Amino acid sequence: MAQQVMTKQGVVQGEVAAGFEGVRAEFERNFSERKELGAAVAVYYRGQKVVDLWGGIADHTTKRPWTAETMVNVFSTTKGVSSVAIAMAHSRGWLDYDERVATYWPEFAQNGKENITVRQLLSHQAGVCALDEPLDLQKLSDPDVVAAACAKQAPAWEPGTQHGYHGLTLGWYESELLRKIDPQHRTIGKFFQDEIAEPLGLSFYIGLPEGFDMTKVARIKGYQQWQMLFNLNKLPWRFVKGFLSPGSLTQRTFSNPAVLGEINRYNDWEMQRIELPAANGTGTARSIAQLYGELATGGQALGIKPETMAELTAVPPAPLNGIEDQVLKIETRFGLGYSKPSSNFQFGSGESAFGTPGAGGSFGFADPEAQVGFAYVMNK
Repeated sequence: MAQQVMTKQGVVQGEVAAGFEGVRAEFERNFSERKELGAAVAVYYRGQKVVDLWGGIADHTTKRPWTAETMVNVFSTTKGVSSVAIAMAHSRGWLDYDERVATYWPEFAQNGKENITVRQLLSHQAGVCALDEPLDLQKLSDPDVVAAACAKQAPAWEPGTQHGYHGLTLGWYESELLRKIDPQHRTIGKFFQDEIAEPLGLSFYIGLPEGFDMTKVARIKGYQQWQMLFNLNKLPWRFVKGFLSPGSLTQRTFSNPAVLGEINRYNDWEMQRIELPAANGTGTARSIAQLYGELATGGQALGIKPETMAELTAVPPAPLNGIEDQVLKIETRFGLGYSKPSSNFQFGSGESAFGTPGAGGSFGFADPEAQVGFAYVMNK
């Protein structure tokens, strides 16, 4: 039932199906109690949209309101969207998760990476979470340049023995792998538009197209560095220490190129037009939830085969030395491009759930046991 509710940040609008009214109440609390600026939430259940809410301010500089069609950068929530392309490639027989990456991408076999499997790469076990070659926006605009930098990178640990969050690099490795195995040699952004977004009618892009109407995109309100000082107690201390230590693996993971660590730069067209399959997807909560809702009910519309779905929903094998994340400094679980439920990150109704969170609090996931697709996006 459609309804409007006034909050301090404007009107919360949208609809919820009977039985899901609690989602609306919690969403409204995000504005009234948790100081949300602008946001949207959507849920698909058994293939049907049951929650579609939005509210607040899309642009804090102009007070432009968030509308039903407002899109926003979802940062690392992009990872899960990008990984759908790899799952489709698996279902099409283009790759085997347990085959060596170098079988498909020979140049990858440099500096000790010759035996890394696709599964290890997608599960953050390859040790290539940080690149040594300095990158900038110009280089990121050229897939060949990025691929060369990725191919020559040496692992930070023996692949398969540990894992660590590949915060930016995962998307670059996925995109080049897809370019090698796709008969049309498309990047993930191009493949996603052709094979996923257009067929399903999704409002989501991995790299915005030329001439895109930017009034449809919410403006990110990032934090100032001094503001982090008041929130350090909310982050794992070992992660904070690593993030602030020049040369540490944690710091290197998030600092190349340096511009990607400047949250407010994601409002710039130069950043938004580039394909960053791990970090700069732009879209609506509705579209992300619809995509995960399709996966939660089997993925037939995407051509996902049962054997691929079984891989996505399985509990991933842990690295040989355990699940302590070498970058985030907490216990994490990853499988085939997705975060999986863990002691530090509970979501879904069971271990078959899979999804990815993003900076600031965005999140999308599929819960096959409950047949639910969920997404939350925001701009603060």
